[in-house]
Amino acid sequence: MAGKRALLIADLQNDFCPSGALAVSEGDKIVPVVNEYISLFRSAGLPVYLTRDWHPPVTVHFKKYGGVWPPHCVQGTKGAEFHPDLDVTGYNAIITKGDNPDEDSYSAFSGHDDSGRRLLDALRRENVTELYVGGLATDYCVKQSALDGLEEGFKVTVLLDAVKGVDLTPGDSARAIDEVKRKGGKTATIDTIELPEKESAGEESSARRKKKAG
Repeated sequence: MAGKRALLIADLQNDFCPSGALAVSEGDKIVPVVNEYISLFRSAGLPVYLTRDWHPPVTVHFKKYGGVWPPHCVQGTKGAEFHPDLDVTGYNAIITKGDNPDEDSYSAFSGHDDSGRRLLDALRRENVTELYVGGLATDYCVKQSALDGLEEGFKVTVLLDAVKGVDLTPGDSARAIDEVKRKGGKTATIDTIELPEKESAGEESSARRKKKAG
C-alpha cells in the first residue's frame, strides 16, 4: 500500500506571536495560509498534526534554570494556547513537547499525543511516508522536526509560506532551510504543493483555484 502524506504544524501558539512572551516577528501572519494547508490536507483525507510547547514552570529550557529563553508556553496559560485564528478542527492529534523539565525538546519527534504515543509511532500507524512541515519557528522547531523526519526516513518538505523564524542571529532561518535541503529535504508553497491523492480525480484544490483567480 502506498504511503500517505501528512501535515505537521509546529507551535502556532500565542506566546510565539506578536505580544507573546517569545514573539516571532510577524508570526501571526502565517495563520491564514496555514489554515489553507489544513483545509487542503483535510479535504484530501490526509493526516494533520499540530504541535505545542507545553513547558512546566521550572525547566532547563528557561534562562532562570540554565537555558537561553524567557518563560513561554507554560502549561495552562493563555500564552500556551493556540493562536485564536488557527483552524484547530479535524486534526489527527495534538503533539505535546517540552513537558519534560530536563529537555529542550525542539523537535516534534520528541513529543507525544494525549495517550502518550510518540509522533513517530503515530505516523507509522497512519502509514505516513511524506511529511509537510510549517509553523514556528523556522530556525528551531520547524528545522529540528524536519531534520529528525529526514533522519527517520521520511520525505520532508518545508512549506516556505507557512513558516517564520526567530533569527536570533540574522540569517538563521535561511541557514535552517539550507540545512534541511542539504540533508535531502524539499520546499514548497501553496502554489506549488501537489496532493495526488486528491488531484488524481481531476479536482483542483480550492487553495490553488483561489490563487489563480487572484
